[in-house]
Amino acid sequence: MPGLLAADGTPLHFERWGDPSAPVTVVLLHGYALDRRSWRAIAPVLAEAAEKPVAVLAYDQRGHGESGEVRAASATMGHLADDLAEVLEKVIPDGKVVLVGHDMGGLAILSLAQRHPDAFAARVAGIGLLAMSAGGVTPDAIWPNALGKLGRDLEMVFGTKLIGLVREHTSKAVTAGLRWWLFGDDPVPADVELTVRMIRGNWPQTVSAFRPALDAYTRESALSQVGAVPVIAIVGERDKLVPTADVEELAGAVQNGTSVVLPGVGHVVPLEAAPQVVPRLLALANRAHRQD
Repeated sequence: MPGLLAADGTPLHFERWGDPSAPVTVVLLHGYALDRRSWRAIAPVLAEAAEKPVAVLAYDQRGHGESGEVRAASATMGHLADDLAEVLEKVIPDGKVVLVGHDMGGLAILSLAQRHPDAFAARVAGIGLLAMSAGGVTPDAIWPNALGKLGRDLEMVFGTKLIGLVREHTSKAVTAGLRWWLFGDDPVPADVELTVRMIRGNWPQTVSAFRPALDAYTRESALSQVGAVPVIAIVGERDKLVPTADVEELAGAVQNGTSVVLPGVGHVVPLEAAPQVVPRLLALANRAHRQD
């Protein structure tokens, strides 16, 4: 699998679909404690279903999946934004891009707009924000705290060996707990199992390292940097971590925003709601073609 060495030496691993020379590329940024596999139902379909040539790229953000590990000092939204800027510069040097982020991935996109405004203005033709909080919600309504709460609940069942259990095998209790927290009415069992495996692979170092940055990030000021770029904010009706009202707040905070609530869907929108998400992302890609 191809990779990129970030400026601080952290390796970033990515996967591509479609023609890399296409004039529009959709970049998929996964959520907290997940990895690029969360896009498995979306990435190949986007490349194949587009009316005009579209390339698709998904990468493991630092500390996640097959990318390099992080320390507390490098587990920040700023580092994620800088990584994204390097991906755009070195892996996708030409053409327009549509940036799509699931929870933490959305924050990395907003941070890019703050830290690299010139590159953002020149390249970004559309944004998709999936299950991303608008901020200002109660502590238990955000994913880092929810995962921590789940860990405490399970520790009461398993005792202090919880971390080893989560890392080494998928227990029925862990799977059931994460299914309840993260999915909606009728998830596919394989999607739940994949989500557990992704979280297990990032537990505990990445989970604990990124939590302070996620808690502290201020979305409101970042949204003001988006300008007139089209933004679609999507949330599942059954999302226990992000209030459905947040999509209206996000869409209302930008010049060109649209909000969508998906019935019966939980937090892991890329896996659970690919058929509903793909057409909306294709619409952003088609719009980007018209700007090219």
